[in-house]
Amino acid sequence: MNHPQLQADAVRQRLAALRRELREESESSRDARDTVMLDQTSVGRLSRMDALQAQAMAKAEEERRQLALRRIEAAYQRLDRGEYGECIECGEWIGKNRLEWDPLVLKCIDCAQ
Repeated sequence: MNHPQLQADAVRQRLAALRRELREESESSRDARDTVMLDQTSVGRLSRMDALQAQAMAKAEEERRQLALRRIEAAYQRLDRGEYGECIECGEWIGKNRLEWDPLVLKCIDCAQ
């Protein structure tokens, strides 16, 4: 049984919206993750360093998005198994407000501390 205070359809809609948003962000930032060209005639040393730093930050953001997408898929699986909203550590229900704030959370507030 999923969380007694949450509607599974509403959770699925929220997860779908999050997934869509993450995929759109990923697509729109694709260029920022491309290889930085090291052509000194067109870009100075500091500009290249800035570009490399921006690329590293874009790659880190993409890793964060991919992790969130995996967590979304795991949340769908928990919904399908009837375990959504159950703390993975103690088995108690995670607070409704906590799940509404972050639908991907895995632990109740006590176990998360």
